[in-house]
Amino acid sequence: MGIRTVVAGAALLVLGAGLASAKDRVVIGMQAEPPVLDPTINAAAAIDSIVSGNVFESLTLIDDNGGVTPGLAESWTVAPDGRSVTFRLPAKATFHNGRALTSDDVRLTFARAMAPDSVNPSKKIFQPIEAVETPDARTVVIRLKQPNSIFLFSMAAGDASILAMETVEQNRTRPVGSGPFRFKEWVKGDRVVLERYPEHRNAARIRMREAVFKFIPDASAQVAAMLAGDVDATPVIAAPESLSRFQRDPRFKVVVGTTEGEVILALNNARKPFDDLRVRRAVSHALDRKAIIDGAMFGYGTPIGSHFPPHHPAYVDLTGRYPHDVARAKALLAEAGLPDGFEATLKPPPFSYARRGAEIVASQLGKAGIRVRIEPIEWAQWLDVVYKQRNYDMTIVAHTSPYDMDNYVRGKSYYYGYQNAALDALMKRIDVETDEKRLFALYGDAQRMIAEDAVHGFLFQLAKTGVYAAGLRGYGANEPIVQTELWQWWWEN
Repeated sequence: MGIRTVVAGAALLVLGAGLASAKDRVVIGMQAEPPVLDPTINAAAAIDSIVSGNVFESLTLIDDNGGVTPGLAESWTVAPDGRSVTFRLPAKATFHNGRALTSDDVRLTFARAMAPDSVNPSKKIFQPIEAVETPDARTVVIRLKQPNSIFLFSMAAGDASILAMETVEQNRTRPVGSGPFRFKEWVKGDRVVLERYPEHRNAARIRMREAVFKFIPDASAQVAAMLAGDVDATPVIAAPESLSRFQRDPRFKVVVGTTEGEVILALNNARKPFDDLRVRRAVSHALDRKAIIDGAMFGYGTPIGSHFPPHHPAYVDLTGRYPHDVARAKALLAEAGLPDGFEATLKPPPFSYARRGAEIVASQLGKAGIRVRIEPIEWAQWLDVVYKQRNYDMTIVAHTSPYDMDNYVRGKSYYYGYQNAALDALMKRIDVETDEKRLFALYGDAQRMIAEDAVHGFLFQLAKTGVYAAGLRGYGANEPIVQTELWQWWWEN
């Protein structure tokens, strides 16, 4: 499944009418149900889709083009040496339990995330922090060990949500934040409902009274729900083959944008035979990305050759590094002592790109002698068996966090099972480089190194294929960070 002095003032607009909802209510279709509702303890993107920026607030926000804008912090100043950032909090921020939010809440939130026993899924974003100081109730000074190229971006992550310590135990199922929407109910297996928080400092400008996140795992059922008017929006529809139908229907608007989701055929580098570079390269040569994108996504997706989004200015096109070449794949397997190929399991989670892609990938690998047994698993199982236990050969998943190449330096404790001291050193240089030209060059070096090691089979960048009721407004086309920006949504009269 992860990252910018500016003054607050986001446009929060007016309302109108939709298919499933009244003028101040919206129903949003989602394929995956989150395992919990606390983004600071679990990496599932479905959590952030519901609560990040809505129930919980982080110090910054990311706009539709990837720029950093004010979030909870109404302004900030970066020291000339880049070693500290001073954030100014709003005068009237409160948590949903009615308590005032102060700088101490930021300090305690970050202390919890940085603690040795922290289970925060992105502890890495707090590693640059040396100290958090609170000179007064509205001022937070974060001192850094060294300048950090993406620190302000990282502070927008759901993992950096500011919490009330007295409610952290209930956030798994009844989250309490400071955002423009508060938790109303969670009907397991069906929906999560949020309602506008009337005491929020921007409540008068937020036009949605209620938002229902409806869980519809089946792709065809998603389409049926949209067509029936039971759902107003499906920001990432699981059936891309249906988009042309929605485009012809004046009741809907189809919006195709970009995401940070690199879809990979993840290989367990710590498990034989994937610990052999020749085997991993054989896998890469056996893959035909175009056929996968056409077959699984009906052409929606951009081929990638490493772990980096094509829309980023530092992107390097490495899709030609391993051209589709079955004969070369067989030769590499023979060199690795596997002239007859081998058997492996592929455990796709329940997302359509993964399940549909698995069938095509298995067929392609089979032609090279890699006999694949597909073992579909549910998302909760994937998070446990694959992500936590690292009990898998191959899986297909989209990594949706921005700037997430640093997953490759997490060693064999991470589910990749990959380790490369040279890449570790390179990523440390990236962390502290503040000159954009040099930074982009280093990103290019990292992309090449990951591709040369064929850590995974790199497939495509996931498109954001959104379908919305024609009268709905305020949503973004792109997904530079996982969130549903309800505070900007409205119905047109």
